[in-house]
Amino acid sequence: MRRLLLAVLTASVVIAPAAASSNDASRYKPAESSITQTAAPQVRNGREIFSLFLDGRADPGCDSEHSDTRWEQHFSRAPARLADDAQDVLPLFGYVVDELREADMPTEFALIPFVESGYRPGARNGSGPAGLWQFIATTARNHHVPVGAQYDGRLSAVDSTTAAVRYLKTLYGMFGGDWRLALMAYNAGEYRVLQAMRSAGMNAQNARPSELPGMSKVTYEYVEKLHALACVLDHAQQQGNLLTSLDRPVSVLTEHALPVGTSLNAFAGQRAIEPQLLARLNPALAGARAAPRGVHVLAPIAPAQPGATGSMAASAETGGIADVDAAAPTVVAAAATKASKSQARTTHTVRNGESAWAIARRYGVTVTTLLASNGLDRRAVLKPGMVLSFDDTP
Repeated sequence: MRRLLLAVLTASVVIAPAAASSNDASRYKPAESSITQTAAPQVRNGREIFSLFLDGRADPGCDSEHSDTRWEQHFSRAPARLADDAQDVLPLFGYVVDELREADMPTEFALIPFVESGYRPGARNGSGPAGLWQFIATTARNHHVPVGAQYDGRLSAVDSTTAAVRYLKTLYGMFGGDWRLALMAYNAGEYRVLQAMRSAGMNAQNARPSELPGMSKVTYEYVEKLHALACVLDHAQQQGNLLTSLDRPVSVLTEHALPVGTSLNAFAGQRAIEPQLLARLNPALAGARAAPRGVHVLAPIAPAQPGATGSMAASAETGGIADVDAAAPTVVAAAATKASKSQARTTHTVRNGESAWAIARRYGVTVTTLLASNGLDRRAVLKPGMVLSFDDTP
């Protein structure tokens, strides 16, 4: 069985003597004495969120020849909204990116809420679609999102994102890992896309999304919108202004259980969270209403428990890599220990713009295997110059 090992080729790195065990490697849990005591990271840099998005794309960069300038103009304000620290767009974007990476999914799908709701959890369209992902009531119920007078799960960023990612993962597998076909099916329904493919004599491996017959203009434009939006963000980061604006601390959002009968205000008081922020993130429970059932709310990550030691111990809770440089020697030591036991290895050097998803697909492994085998988690960002070493020894 292949085991993937990571070695960082940096001349200045000195291998620390305290190597993580195989059970702990995936959580970056080195010996306590090997790192400095720091506070638990409840925030991360906004540039890290954007890097995670870029790193997780199935199609890095922008194919300008096939990008519709009309839709690029339509979404031209997206970078400014990400950069605006008076809005909640960037932390919400980070949450969705995290969920997609956890599911081994391309992060292009994180652009859907931009198209659907402008990343507003409380967005409504009359009596029709609602929430971050703009589900209609029937679709929401079909995907196990409760919709009722007391609680509308479409307005829960947790409920709706869980349902959307689960559905997209199903479609992504159904259509052979082609995110554009999956996106068309998300918009128009999988059976309509399958029927169009059959009519054209195509299958998931050779289908050309832009040439599928019989699809509505809205469905074709849905793919065009996401492509254009991806190009807008790509252009913005190349100009540098966006990255400068994102260079700030951003709350790490995660789901928390809200007991039956507990209101958002009470939960905010218990966790020392700003009530207004909690209300904006969880419009399904806005106001003083108590939860009619046990639900999950989206909120900044909880502080680390007393006794947690070091930045990597803190990262174990967030799943982050807040201080990769501090932990790198220990991780390299663990990788080196394993590497010494291998016999036949091939290597892959990470290049600029390559994502974990793309590398894993190239070598026929899952992103989970790629990262976990190398002591990395879902928030890890592969950087140019890192070397993936493949051990072919069973």
